[in-house]
Amino acid sequence: MINTSEFNTRLKKILDYYGLSASAFAEVITVQRSSISHILSGRNKPSLDFITKVLNAFPEIDLLWLLSGTGDFPRSATPPLPKNEESANPTQPIAKISSKDKQIERIVIFYKDGRFENFVMNPSN
Repeated sequence: MINTSEFNTRLKKILDYYGLSASAFAEVITVQRSSISHILSGRNKPSLDFITKVLNAFPEIDLLWLLSGTGDFPRSATPPLPKNEESANPTQPIAKISSKDKQIERIVIFYKDGRFENFVMNPSN
């Protein structure tokens, strides 16, 4: 069960961290301003929908931290990806990674906030 007063403290920490008013935060997560007011005042407890909207709008917020205070805010560095023995050294120039028998198919860039970009190489190269 969520401790409402502790949740409110964490919610205020989020507002302070992003420099948002309760109204602006409500707009970002697409809820009514009264919802934020009622949660901050302790009148209402946050719903699952509310929690989901916060996490979708701010991926650097850890679910466990938001619910229980356990963990870090903002989320610390993302866990390292498993290393593949055949993977290329990321500090090598791309020209050195390619060879006749090893052609680059795609490049994926992972960001610390959990987002990523996928670049597919032109097959004519």
